[in-house]
Amino acid sequence: MSVQVSHLVKLYGAQRAVDDITFEVRAGEVLGFLGPNGAGKTTTMKIITGFLPPTSGEVVVCGYAVADQPMEARACVGYLPEHNPLYRDMYVREYLEFVAAIHRIPQRQGRVEEMIARTGLTSHRHKRIGELSKGYRQRVGLAQAMLHNPQVLILDEPTSGLDPNQIVEIRQLIRDLGREKTVILSTHILAEVEAVCTRAVIIHRGKLVADDSIEALKSRLSGQSVVIVEFGQPVEAALLKALPHVREVRSLGNHRWQLIAAAGQDLRPAVSAFAAERRLTLLELHKEVLSVEDVFQQLTR
Repeated sequence: MSVQVSHLVKLYGAQRAVDDITFEVRAGEVLGFLGPNGAGKTTTMKIITGFLPPTSGEVVVCGYAVADQPMEARACVGYLPEHNPLYRDMYVREYLEFVAAIHRIPQRQGRVEEMIARTGLTSHRHKRIGELSKGYRQRVGLAQAMLHNPQVLILDEPTSGLDPNQIVEIRQLIRDLGREKTVILSTHILAEVEAVCTRAVIIHRGKLVADDSIEALKSRLSGQSVVIVEFGQPVEAALLKALPHVREVRSLGNHRWQLIAAAGQDLRPAVSAFAAERRLTLLELHKEVLSVEDVFQQLTR
């Protein structure tokens, strides 16, 4: 495991910001770390990176206990915090060379050029950081997080301030990084989790309330299987209700229907056979699933 979090607790006076959280992140996994504001996400990430000490519990990064071997653990982590701290008077290339020198990266000029190209900063490399838009400052922060080639990347709101085209580019970069590194991604854009992550951990009021793959979370919470079908001709509701495993039929108008079955039952083969047998024109047939937003709302409401 690249990251192991065991019974993590963080107290601020009487307030439990993090309340006995345990989870693991495997190598090559992109984990969505979710929760409403004040849930304890940023506190947990700061503990993993060694910026904050826990009240109790243990964090192990790449085999190093963060409390006992902080420098070795930190060397394995690249961190992009939510409020990206940058030296705005420095030029982009100058800043990245400065960070590379701190990390004692060999052949650092070549590594800096590689990160500039990979994060789309080539045309802005000679600009002062303070002159950049928020989106490009995020790219600089992402470049510095990846500069020392860490095994673990922790990204707190990495697409904040980016335009739609930039978001697509950064999402693709995160997907590519996920093939070779462990990525923990915190975001409020829940569609981003579906687009990028393979698994999600959701915390609420400091407690872990879900830890599963995206698809497993959606199917586990739905409790039912829903199919939307549209025919080219009128169809009687009673005929649809008679199909195997159909529990409920709802008309959506204009020959469109919602068919509901128990969780785990896929009605599409039966509907397709029904349409073929009666020579009906099938205009639409798809399975409805919960979105990550639906899951999030159910677990943190």
